[in-house]
Amino acid sequence: MGRDDWFQNTTWDTETEARFNGKLSRARNKAFYLRVQAGHLVAADPKAALSLLDRYFALGDDLAKAQGFADQAKAYLALGAQEEALCSLEKALQREIEVPNIKTWAWSDYAVIVAQWRLDHHYDRALQLLREHPAQSQVFAVTRFLWYAAFALIANAQGQRDEAKEAAANALSCADVTDSGFRYHPEAGIVGARYDELKHELSRLISN
Repeated sequence: MGRDDWFQNTTWDTETEARFNGKLSRARNKAFYLRVQAGHLVAADPKAALSLLDRYFALGDDLAKAQGFADQAKAYLALGAQEEALCSLEKALQREIEVPNIKTWAWSDYAVIVAQWRLDHHYDRALQLLREHPAQSQVFAVTRFLWYAAFALIANAQGQRDEAKEAAANALSCADVTDSGFRYHPEAGIVGARYDELKHELSRLISN
């Protein structure tokens, strides 16, 4: 590992943690390094990520706190703790109101979690977030995909079959986009090989 990526470990063990803490002790912006390192571990070692984020939040205010909460949600979700994940996403959304120039995908993460896990007691909140972030306003194909996917699953659960199928078809159409339209970043914001489980669920919804 190079000198400049000591805070981007994708695995975590006693030796790695000791090396990270040694570097961190000499760093000026400790909040930045704790948050970034946690973000690299949310899937591979969510418990370690949560521990690092606890240290990050304990340092006090930070402009990027919304991203910290969003990463915390991903770690909770990796552990199967959906309600805790939603609580963290609500904190991210609140932070975006306080610091509006730093945005995350907390709104789409919230809606997709609620939709995929059939958390019907959160449907109203998820639909509210979708209304506040309409699909037509999304620059990237992936965020349009997530919007339509969440709406399709919630609409289907609520018995709105026609609306669900139409939204599912729109989602899969967004998933098929292969060029972002950005000249120098043609793959920016495309769905690509991600979200296979969600794509299959949408395909089943259409065929039923």
